[in-house]
Amino acid sequence: MRKIAIALSKGGVGKTTTAVNLATGLALAGKRVLLVDVDTQGQVTKALGLQAGLGLADLVTAETSSPEALIPAREGLSVLAGGRALAGLKRQITRRDFGGEQVLSEALAPFEDQFDYTILDTAPGWDALTVNVLFYAHQVVAPVSLEVLTLQGLIEFEQSLTAIQKYHPALNLAYILPTFFDRRVRKSAEILEQLHSHYGARVCAPVRYNVRLSEAPGYGQSIFEYAPHSPGAEDYQALVERIMRDDRT
Repeated sequence: MRKIAIALSKGGVGKTTTAVNLATGLALAGKRVLLVDVDTQGQVTKALGLQAGLGLADLVTAETSSPEALIPAREGLSVLAGGRALAGLKRQITRRDFGGEQVLSEALAPFEDQFDYTILDTAPGWDALTVNVLFYAHQVVAPVSLEVLTLQGLIEFEQSLTAIQKYHPALNLAYILPTFFDRRVRKSAEILEQLHSHYGARVCAPVRYNVRLSEAPGYGQSIFEYAPHSPGAEDYQALVERIMRDDRT
């Protein structure tokens, strides 16, 4: 099973949009996908038009069994909901004297043979839950909106990843995903060029600015359902295909 975290410390870069559409796209391609919401805002269930009941916090605190915590979202796609209950979980993790960084890994262990991919949507910032995600994941997709401050945030995030890699060497910043790309804005092209210069082949084809991507969650749909012929759908399909190509390498 491939374990992919969608992560960057800065907010507003398209993490949840990326997590939802990558997970849905993989499921549409016939893969078995677990989408885990590790954000107290709990936007994943809303974006897919689901009612959140039990979720990740209940699973970790052993208040429910593994199957009961899963929400069937689409064919091939299951969701572990996030939400406000994760705030209490975060406090429990920080109070642990030993092994706090492994709490999520232990909770998700029963799913190892049930899915082809686990996609984890993280909150902005850097906290105990994010650290848990990065100790569990093997690869990171970092969505980077094409703004100067986000580029600086990526550099800082990479430094933080390096600290975790000392204890979890399997973790890899595998994909840089440029988001909100607008050809009409010169700065977008300049920052995209900087990303290519610094990160090379890790930079994915950019996700263009597309109003349909911001509209789709309001209808509880992925971009593939809401606007399958839009630029947003084309761009996330390209990400899905790149991720799947790496299954074979």
